[in-house]
Amino acid sequence: MHRTTRIKITELNPHLMCALCGGYFIDATTIVECLHSFCKTCIVRYLETNKYCPMCDVQVHKTRPLLSIRSDKTLQDIVYKLVPGLFKDEMKRRRDFYAAYPLTEVPNGSNEDRGEVLEQEKGALSDDEIVSLSIEFYEGVRDREEKKGPLENGDGDKEKQTGVRFLRCPAAMTVMHLAKFLRNKMDVPSKYKVEVLYEDEPLKEYYTLMDIAYIYPWRRNGPLPLKYRVQPACKRLTLPTVPTPSEGTNTSGASESSGATTAANGGASNCLQTPSSTSRGRKMTVNGAPVPPLT
Repeated sequence: MHRTTRIKITELNPHLMCALCGGYFIDATTIVECLHSFCKTCIVRYLETNKYCPMCDVQVHKTRPLLSIRSDKTLQDIVYKLVPGLFKDEMKRRRDFYAAYPLTEVPNGSNEDRGEVLEQEKGALSDDEIVSLSIEFYEGVRDREEKKGPLENGDGDKEKQTGVRFLRCPAAMTVMHLAKFLRNKMDVPSKYKVEVLYEDEPLKEYYTLMDIAYIYPWRRNGPLPLKYRVQPACKRLTLPTVPTPSEGTNTSGASESSGATTAANGGASNCLQTPSSTSRGRKMTVNGAPVPPLT
């Protein structure tokens, strides 16, 4: 059983925060020479009076340092997805700014710069947000390829879907919860396991709907398409316990010669035990032969 390891956001802060302002990256911008990242406004303001990186003192550019910085959209998307509510608050702050100063020109003229992009359009999700998902039975790759023939010839127009039924679940719900729901809904016996897939790839039980939305190319233009299949559960094999060989006893792996000796001795063990202290001075016999007393 896989155990989920939760990482606190404070452990990732050194990689998500600007060293100049101490806040999370906004419009993350990276210096080409050393790959250190900062907020765009912070690094632009800093390079107006300096030509060296504020973290490692590498020269950014001899005369025009602004030519050696690049916008890091990938890093910014990671920050927006990891920090709850940051994208929403930033968009609201930009809308309020341009509403208070309507004559201010937008640098790039994009909707995101004006704060007019919603979280749904950006693809950002929060734990309490509701996600619509559709769940269908997984038919397999071979069955799906066989059905492509009539559909490509135009015979599949009769099977147009008039409506799609879907579930509305919180983004924090895990695949394990969905599998349990399907098991109870269809009364699946315990000797079978319910597996949830995205296209042809099985999903980990600890994945949340938010994780699936971030990992896989779902553009939120419809319900999250998931599939399921029912398979026999794999039972763990229990190996028989092998008795530990003890002193003075024969094991099943003994050689043929030792077995013959045992049979010749009338079934007695071929291993001589050390006589106890009470037998000292007495005559002893082993297999009918006299043994001199111990002195």
